[in-house]
Amino acid sequence: MIALYTDFGLKDEYVGLMKGVILSINPKAQIVDITHYIYPQDVVLGAYILKSSYKYCPKGTIHLAVVDPGVGSNRAIIAFEMNGHKFLAPDNGICTLLAMEHKFDSIVKVQNSKFFLDSISTTFHGRDIFAPVAAHMSKGLKIKELGHEIDKKDITLLSIPYPTISKEGILYGNIISIDHFGNLITNIDSYTLGNFCGSYAKNIEINLSEIKILGLSKNYQTVKKGFPLAIINSQGYLEIALYCGNAQEYFNVKKDDILKVYTYEMDTFTS
Repeated sequence: MIALYTDFGLKDEYVGLMKGVILSINPKAQIVDITHYIYPQDVVLGAYILKSSYKYCPKGTIHLAVVDPGVGSNRAIIAFEMNGHKFLAPDNGICTLLAMEHKFDSIVKVQNSKFFLDSISTTFHGRDIFAPVAAHMSKGLKIKELGHEIDKKDITLLSIPYPTISKEGILYGNIISIDHFGNLITNIDSYTLGNFCGSYAKNIEINLSEIKILGLSKNYQTVKKGFPLAIINSQGYLEIALYCGNAQEYFNVKKDDILKVYTYEMDTFTS
């Protein structure tokens, strides 16, 4: 299976052409669209989505991530294996979170043009390099045949915006994504939040745009329609939502805006 992650959207022909190239090389390839709506050139968001999504695919999946603002430059392309999965991506930091949290079995710098298309555009490596390489991998091509091995320490790593705790004991996070429903996805994961508030022995107050939310909800219906809530979403991150509404519009916020989380003593945890 080949899983696609891109910032191409579906309005234009780019995704379709990549699939066409893959199927022309391997007509039996199974292609799954994870997302084509990563924000344009947003490599950090791509890193979060790649890290949180790959594990829901079967082992042996080839994860093809093309968020590539450096296309046509001297940026490298890397392929590697990890936890029974294979990855193919530009070496621009999109694999940062995977690299920081997991051991890679092997990494190569993709250079063997035998597996590229004959004519290489400087603006569409997704079609001309990534798609054919992924197709050959799906037919059994070994990663080591793609180029020379490199050290994990030599790949590009981004400075990822992690949640921070101030000396006053306030947890700061950022909105990293806004989904189709207007829900606000933050970079605060459940592990970080649990450590911060002591496994919910203390209550939490979330402050966003000077609007306060008390406690975590177990699901969206724990509040009335049109009311805001905080929840740990299906990917394990703190999400700010508006039940039957659009949280982005309600809070008047945008990607990268900051939210604050406070704790205070309470006998019972608000849900």
